[in-house]
Amino acid sequence: MREVGWIVVFVMIFISCNALLDLSGVHQVKGTWMGSTTLPCTYVPSEGFTEQALSWSVERDSSTSTIFRRDDSGDHILLSNFRDRVSVPKHSPGNVSLLIENLEMPDSGHYTCQVIWRSTNNSLITREVTTIVKIVKVAATKPIIRAGELGLTVPAGASTSLTCEASGSPPISYRWFRSTPGGNVLLQSSGAELAWDSLRPSDSGMYFCEAANRAGGAAGQQSDTVQLTVTDLLPTMLVSRMDTAPEGSVTDTGAPPAPLLYGTVAALAGAALGALGVVAALRWRRRRRKEDPLYEVAFHSTAGVTALEAEVKVPIKCLHKETCSNAETSNDTFTVKDRKSPEYENLVTAMESEYETEGI
Repeated sequence: MREVGWIVVFVMIFISCNALLDLSGVHQVKGTWMGSTTLPCTYVPSEGFTEQALSWSVERDSSTSTIFRRDDSGDHILLSNFRDRVSVPKHSPGNVSLLIENLEMPDSGHYTCQVIWRSTNNSLITREVTTIVKIVKVAATKPIIRAGELGLTVPAGASTSLTCEASGSPPISYRWFRSTPGGNVLLQSSGAELAWDSLRPSDSGMYFCEAANRAGGAAGQQSDTVQLTVTDLLPTMLVSRMDTAPEGSVTDTGAPPAPLLYGTVAALAGAALGALGVVAALRWRRRRRKEDPLYEVAFHSTAGVTALEAEVKVPIKCLHKETCSNAETSNDTFTVKDRKSPEYENLVTAMESEYETEGI
């Protein structure tokens, strides 16, 4: 009874593994000439069973040829006309589908996927699945137009493009046209994309594209017409006539902008008048003798012009220690007044009679 039980368990495991290792695919695949297609072949990996070998073969004109083989030595493409056109995933356990690119009309036929597994007791299990491949030529479909990121309403000076897209057997050629008000059309360019580096208002108009391939003959498929609108540029800022914008926000009041240098000119003029006043005050100086005392007179500056303030008491202090010791000890204070004051005129007359003056 124990031996019978082990046999039943082994049979159940074997049947289960066979179910997991069954290949799945499709009965028929239709490929587009000059396009690409995938022939499905997959299974569920099972513990204890290792993929030993994989092969793809094609049957055409009552003869069978191996296209692709994978074993311990690596991948091998055995038919030269499939070289660089077929491949099988390497790092996807359970997926051994065949990808065929740049399909040719003679590629039609019966393709068989065969997989061999080795179990832990060195027994081999072989499974295969066959797919019928038919290569057809497909005419180009009606194309659609895709606008750029800015859409179909674009400001002048911007760059944009229109792209024409169609499906069918490659190669597909594209042409762009522009409709005129008189009902005529003008050829713009050849190629899937119609681009502008810097749009102008004159580029506004109705555009459409045409797609064609050899499968569809000389007649191409025409897209729907789209309206491209180019808007005029609007001024973004006000510029001063002196090429210097004031700080802060700019408000357009409708009046001519005031010159920006009036304040600066006034400040410079005040400084110049002040300098002239100082020069005029120093135009005449008194020639003193060495023993004569020195006096300091305070001046006040108003609005950039130096002037002698009227009716203001200004202390006059002796600066010569040797000759004016008496003046310093007595702390005498004199008052300088406006020229209209009699006291001021008497003081000036006394000073002029005491000192000799000459022009510098």
